[in-house]
Amino acid sequence: MMLRKLLLPLMLAVLGTAPAVAAPRGPVKPAAKSKKATASTPTPSRTRAPTKPVVKATPAKKKRPAAPPPKGRRVATRAGKLVGASLSAYRVPDDCSGLVRAAYQAVGIELLSHGTLPGENAVSAIHRRAQRAGALHKRTPKPGDIVFFRETYDRNRDGVRNDGLTHVGVIESVERDGTVVFVHRGSSGVKRSRMNLGFPGKRSQGERVLNDYIRAAQGGERAKLASELFSGYASVSRL
Repeated sequence: MMLRKLLLPLMLAVLGTAPAVAAPRGPVKPAAKSKKATASTPTPSRTRAPTKPVVKATPAKKKRPAAPPPKGRRVATRAGKLVGASLSAYRVPDDCSGLVRAAYQAVGIELLSHGTLPGENAVSAIHRRAQRAGALHKRTPKPGDIVFFRETYDRNRDGVRNDGLTHVGVIESVERDGTVVFVHRGSSGVKRSRMNLGFPGKRSQGERVLNDYIRAAQGGERAKLASELFSGYASVSRL
């Protein structure tokens, strides 16, 4: 037995097959988990999509109807449209007072609603109404104003200039140099004429007409211009 125990290590040394020495057993450490494997994937939270604020529709603003033109402009426009036309459709006399009354119908005014006095012509009756309303003036007129003239014809046919107010028209516009354009019913129908009070008695300046004739030559007297027989204005805003 002793001999076998001595020979065994020698034989193993010769053969080079020393028995493996078992490593002492210790506590086994768990293998380290890879970061990728251990990284916890966050669970997507159920978040609601942001809601858009409810915008109440603003009701569209209603467009206000355009304001009508001023009263004077409407009167002047009506008068201008009557140039060359007949007055028969307006239930007024076919004369100068009828023209003015037809123009004022555009704003709902009847200039002879107050009537006429015995022996009074329509022009004087309109003038009386304007005087009562405080509308008479001699300032620069505005469109729609009434213009009065005196002694434009021999109304009572006595050959004397004693007829007072005999003619009337409607101011259509006033030019930069002060020339007034007015519409009236003359002997040849409804027409436009011009008057410039800055040049009384002067017919024209170069090719520009300043004053139209408003009374024909008669009884040895020359024809008269509008500026020579002008009496005054009546403001449309007061009538």
